[in-house]
Amino acid sequence: MSSTSAVVSRTNGPRSRPDFERIALLLQGGGALGSYQAGAYEALAEANLHPDWVAGISIGAINAALIAGNAPERRVEKLRVFWETITEPPLGIPYFPGLEIKGDMQRQIVNQWRAMGTMLWGAPGFFKPRIPPPLFTPTGNPGNLSYYDIAPLKALLEQLVDFDRINTSETRFSVGATNVKTGNFAYFDNKTHKIAAAHVMASGSLPPGFPATEIDGEFYWDGGVVSNTPLQWVLDERPRNDTLAFQVDLWNARGELPRDMIEVDVRQKDIRYSSRTRAGTDQFRKMQHMRRATAKLLANMRPELRQTPEAELLAQEADTKVYNIIHLIYHARNYEGASKDYEFSRRTMEEHWKTGYDDMVRTLRYPEVLQRPQSEDGVFTFDLARQKREEETKK
Repeated sequence: MSSTSAVVSRTNGPRSRPDFERIALLLQGGGALGSYQAGAYEALAEANLHPDWVAGISIGAINAALIAGNAPERRVEKLRVFWETITEPPLGIPYFPGLEIKGDMQRQIVNQWRAMGTMLWGAPGFFKPRIPPPLFTPTGNPGNLSYYDIAPLKALLEQLVDFDRINTSETRFSVGATNVKTGNFAYFDNKTHKIAAAHVMASGSLPPGFPATEIDGEFYWDGGVVSNTPLQWVLDERPRNDTLAFQVDLWNARGELPRDMIEVDVRQKDIRYSSRTRAGTDQFRKMQHMRRATAKLLANMRPELRQTPEAELLAQEADTKVYNIIHLIYHARNYEGASKDYEFSRRTMEEHWKTGYDDMVRTLRYPEVLQRPQSEDGVFTFDLARQKREEETKK
């Protein structure tokens, strides 16, 4: 049994559904960091907070498929199987969970060694090196232009995910990808598409490591090439619904100034792939304030003015819905370095999983997280790390 599975639930057990029309789970891309999202979902499941809509990018798309493509009581189990499969130790070397590695320096050495192993041998059930490398092959199909072959991922997804369930379930499912030729962002949604393994793989086809994925004659790269979060896709949905959204990010936009070249690489990755979710949330809050003000104005408008084309145009944007946007953001340890998104070791996977579980448990202890907002703009945002900083400042 895994370390997280053995832990007694700390979410105070199942609870009644919060007073929202929709619960959304939004999963950012981030490679090996994705087990943080799996741990966060385990805590949500224990609290009986099952999402009505799961949306993801890249590794978030894979986690989303494992959640939406299984019955609620089997989702954590399938997530465990996936993450334990792709972090199977190489060359038959066993994983010793009781072996303690002390100090950041030792952990950094072990992590870098394991990341080097991933570069050389790939990750079991996920990707394997392409032989010969594409640099030594002539121009060919875009689906073969990559350093790694992701055929193992297709087999693993089809083993663990019930795609018929995704396509017939009431749970909404969305994954984002980038059209290679147009550069435009595209969403594959079970509301408009028949979802298959290829749609999930397209969302995680990050070049040059992974090849473009072909769907209906078009080739797609990782959605993170354009935007690494599905937040905007969910918030822009029409008709609007009162929404409780759990946004689980794997990259932290805020950080310290780099002190060496390794930290430069780490920092630029964090900024690039965080996709400025906080900025997007702030912009949404402003727009929602305007929409609610418009709705109030229209409600008090004289009938003859209310029927004008201008008023009818404003009515299309007016909105009185409420939104809770709950951020969980993974904060990497100093020893993880620039390889943190491709360091697929079992030890680090377990650490990420436990951290995601613990962070969600702590988040759910704040009662306002699950309560409808009463603010003028109808939007409540919560960030566990920021909340902890504010509480420490008040002490």
